[in-house]
Amino acid sequence: MSTPARARPKPTPETQHFWDGTAVGELRLQRCDACANVYFPPRPFCPSCASRKVSVFKASGNATLYSYVINHRPLAPGFTAPYAIAVVQLDEGPRMMSNILECPQTPEALELDMKLEVAFEKLDDAITLPQFRPAKG
Repeated sequence: MSTPARARPKPTPETQHFWDGTAVGELRLQRCDACANVYFPPRPFCPSCASRKVSVFKASGNATLYSYVINHRPLAPGFTAPYAIAVVQLDEGPRMMSNILECPQTPEALELDMKLEVAFEKLDDAITLPQFRPAKG
C-alpha cells in the first residue's frame, strides 16, 4: 500500500504567475505600482491601497525565520514527523508559511532570526513548492 501524497495547491488565474515562477526556480512577489507595497500571497489588487496596478517581480529568495512550530502529530500525508511549520520573513517584507529543509527539526537547530534561502521542491509537473533552508555562507 502506498503512502498518501502531500496535498497539492490549486493554481488560479490570479496565482498562476507565482507557480510559473517556482517551476523555473524563481520566487515571484507582487509590488503595488501606486504605493510600492510588496505583498504575498498573490492577488490582483494591493491589500494596502486596493490599487489594481500591480507588478510581478523576482524576489531575492532570502529570508529569516520569524516563527515556527514543530509538528509531531497527527501525521499529515506526505510528511514525516517531526517537521517544522514555519513563518519566514522575506527580505522584501512579506511573510509566508513554509517548511524548513536540510536542518534538524529541533528547537536547538531552528533559531529565530536565522538566515534562510529559498529551495524548490518539485511535487509534479504542475507544482513546485518554495521551501526554505539555512542560508549557505
